[in-house]
Amino acid sequence: MWATLAIIAVTVVFYTLDRFPLELISAGAVVALLILFLLAPMERNGENLLSTETILSGFASPALFAILGLLIIGQGMFQAGTLELPTQILLRAFEKAPFVITAAVFLFIMVISAFLNNTPVVVMFIPIMAAIAQQSKIRVSRFMMPLSYVSILGGMTTLIGSSTNLLAAQSYRATTGGEIGFFELTPMGLVLAGAGILYMATAGRWLLPKRDNPSQPWTNEREGKHFIAQIEVTRGHPLIGKGPVAGLFVDLPDITVRMVQRRERAILPPFEDFAFRTGDVVIVAATRSALTSLLKSNPDMLEGLMAETSIADEVDGSVQRSTQLTLVEAIVAPGSRLIGRSVAQIGFHAQTNCVILGIERRSRMIRTQMNTIRLEAGDVLLILGDIKDIRALRSDRDILLLEWSMQGLPDQRNANVAALIFAGVIAATATGLAPIAVSAIAGATAMVASGCLNVRQAARAIDRRIYLLIGASLAMGAALERTGGAAFLGEGLAVAAADFGPTVLVSTFFIMCAVMTNLLSNNATSVLFTPVAVAAAQIAGIDEHILVLTVIFGSNCSFATPIAYQTNLLVMTPGHYKFRDFMVVGGPLIILLWVVYTAAAGFYFDLG
Repeated sequence: MWATLAIIAVTVVFYTLDRFPLELISAGAVVALLILFLLAPMERNGENLLSTETILSGFASPALFAILGLLIIGQGMFQAGTLELPTQILLRAFEKAPFVITAAVFLFIMVISAFLNNTPVVVMFIPIMAAIAQQSKIRVSRFMMPLSYVSILGGMTTLIGSSTNLLAAQSYRATTGGEIGFFELTPMGLVLAGAGILYMATAGRWLLPKRDNPSQPWTNEREGKHFIAQIEVTRGHPLIGKGPVAGLFVDLPDITVRMVQRRERAILPPFEDFAFRTGDVVIVAATRSALTSLLKSNPDMLEGLMAETSIADEVDGSVQRSTQLTLVEAIVAPGSRLIGRSVAQIGFHAQTNCVILGIERRSRMIRTQMNTIRLEAGDVLLILGDIKDIRALRSDRDILLLEWSMQGLPDQRNANVAALIFAGVIAATATGLAPIAVSAIAGATAMVASGCLNVRQAARAIDRRIYLLIGASLAMGAALERTGGAAFLGEGLAVAAADFGPTVLVSTFFIMCAVMTNLLSNNATSVLFTPVAVAAAQIAGIDEHILVLTVIFGSNCSFATPIAYQTNLLVMTPGHYKFRDFMVVGGPLIILLWVVYTAAAGFYFDLG
């Protein structure tokens, strides 16, 4: 028991120091446990309680595969652009009232998490919060941790809000036959949730890390660079009949129209009494982000170019529809054969199966059709194509491919399919038709089978840090439970606190469960300490119901480590967090909730 406690303590310290890779620390903890129980087997009645199979069983646990499945489902929804429309609506409202919309979104997350498993809720809102962060020019690390915390706070307000609540209620029923009502957690849960939200809006907000996306160091550098692009108004085009409002084209947000070529006539600003007609060629200047947003929100605007882009992917000799349209920037190299030739003359599409979406030239403003622009050394081309064709450009010596600028675009054709799959996963989980692990794995398989994403994209959605972190944490939790370490700590504290009155006992159980839930998991803590709470209540002579509710609330305080709850793990990668970030922000939150619960419990439970 003491050796297990020492291994867990050293592992947590190394996690916090963040001097070694998270994967290495997790693997080291598992190896230490394997060696410990190999040299000193723990046997009872001839059975090895901590065999190699038991310690490694965490790497095949349903909770682990539920998280991996949800990560793949989230990636499928992103690739399909399922949330593009609601995100665009939300962003337009965000521009008018940012604080109100942000507060409304977090309030909605908390409410829905009270009646639905908060894991799929977080999966659904991760891309939305990322879009809000990008729109507001705020680092995404400022949004992801509050997203997880608010969903956890909402989950502690009803019996079905979290699997932790249900497992504790089941353990209580099995131990004493007692029942916990559906809304019995609501009054105290709302008090704790209100304190938590107030903390995140004040002190917690300042403790959140301000960390840029390490994989995109070019974002700020390239921001504001304008490309010349051209839109061909074909039959049935969404721009037909549309004109400017107060000098701006509302259908082309953040895009400047420099010229409209109408047959032999060039129409220049200001565009008075003007409306687009079939056959117009619109020359625009726009940043890469504006063009990308246009492609995502309304791909019909550029259907002429999109139609030229062949979407196919060869896998094992067969041709399948690809889901990875990709944007990339490339520089015209000095001495390139493209110099002095127009886009129409070089036959770029015929040679590469890609299309040039825009041209950036810093020397002067261009007002001419993009196809007639003669390229110069140093021009930056914005290229659109299938991922396979984009990668083939690496060997083209006429252009220098900027690998770091490569960005996948969602395929809107699969948006409805991905939405139906996600809705099916939520419905199956919420109605109890299937456990979250089964529905998540089935949903992930359906995402690949339906073409919403391919096998390589699904594999990239799985974060090896999360895989090893969960496996190691479950191994440590099993060792702590089976060596009697958790029961030893729990019963010792319960007996010691019982001499100081019921309020101290309740307070001790809350902080004990809050600490243990961040070392084991919320589910393990609630199941492990519910029988301990019943025994402690009988020793102290108080209503056992009170301590069981205390265990539930304490077990839900999984804020201080990413391994404490799966929503923390889900936001760890998109938020670019380190292990210690959760301790810095979540540690004070746990202390605050402990103080609030201790103060409120005396009145609410009439402890005297």
